[in-house]
Amino acid sequence: MREALFYEKLSDKTVHCHLCAHECMIKDNKSGICGVRVNFKGTLFTYSYGNVVAANVDPIEKKPLYHFLPGSKSFSVASAGCNFKCSFCQNWEISQRQSQGSASLAEDEFAPEDIVEEALRNDCQSISYTYTEPTVFFEYAYDTARLAKSRSLHNVFVTNGYMSQDCLKEISPYLDAANVDLKFFQDSSYEKYCSASLSPVLETIKLMKELGVWVEITTLVIPGVNDSKDELKALAGFISGLDRNIPWHVSRFHPAYKLNEYPSTPEEILREARGIGTEAGLNFVYAGNVYGWGSDTLCPSCAKPLIKRDGFKIKEYNVKVGKCPYCQSVIPGAFPY
Repeated sequence: MREALFYEKLSDKTVHCHLCAHECMIKDNKSGICGVRVNFKGTLFTYSYGNVVAANVDPIEKKPLYHFLPGSKSFSVASAGCNFKCSFCQNWEISQRQSQGSASLAEDEFAPEDIVEEALRNDCQSISYTYTEPTVFFEYAYDTARLAKSRSLHNVFVTNGYMSQDCLKEISPYLDAANVDLKFFQDSSYEKYCSASLSPVLETIKLMKELGVWVEITTLVIPGVNDSKDELKALAGFISGLDRNIPWHVSRFHPAYKLNEYPSTPEEILREARGIGTEAGLNFVYAGNVYGWGSDTLCPSCAKPLIKRDGFKIKEYNVKVGKCPYCQSVIPGAFPY
């Protein structure tokens, strides 16, 4: 454990954590909502530093990022804990570790230098802080990202967007891209299913754009929860109003965690969602967790296929140094070749 960043000491050994939008007031010998930042005698400590619960080499498309170094590999790391309590979490065994009492979950100790060396050894072009919420292991991610940048590696957050603006500004010089989960467009849904709220997520997305971080957005479409046309139109309208070139990934839900009795999302709903995104003016709308359709990148000007995908694999790549080879339109993102 080591002393945390972004907090202030108050009276009676209470601390005020400013890392994320929860702004937790933490009493002595208690933890914040994330479960991994603990007040010990008036000093806030993080238990996440160097404690890795998952480390894998992934295709960057798995994040999902379709317009950032497509076809490359990303070294993906996570530490336990999360500042959300999502009822439908796909990785609840590690993200909800504290609330589940899984103290026996194995952790490996990796210094930032170890993570960077593993990324380079595996020919990765980036490091992704993912699987759980990178905000709650910020100190570890920050030190790793700084070192990674010095070794010409890129850094990616896969995040719920519930970080403080100070936190985001601090890491932004080293953060190249992010996929932000925009789960709902209603406060009531964020409260019911995640124990959070909508506004901080929207502010994070806006600030990322201002700070020059490449942003893609994912919405897990859950039957009977956020699949109404009105909510999908509101989501698409917000993204389009911010930047029509932000890729929107509408992803198919499969039963998990506390929603394990819910049905999987009918593919027809995703087709409708893609249509809603296109009608809202978005240039790039993708379907996730489906196969055989919805993942190809088309030029928004001439509609020619630029990248054809089979799952997370690229079958055909036609982008030429960030441009469509057919009409020479610029394709937003990071396309190195």
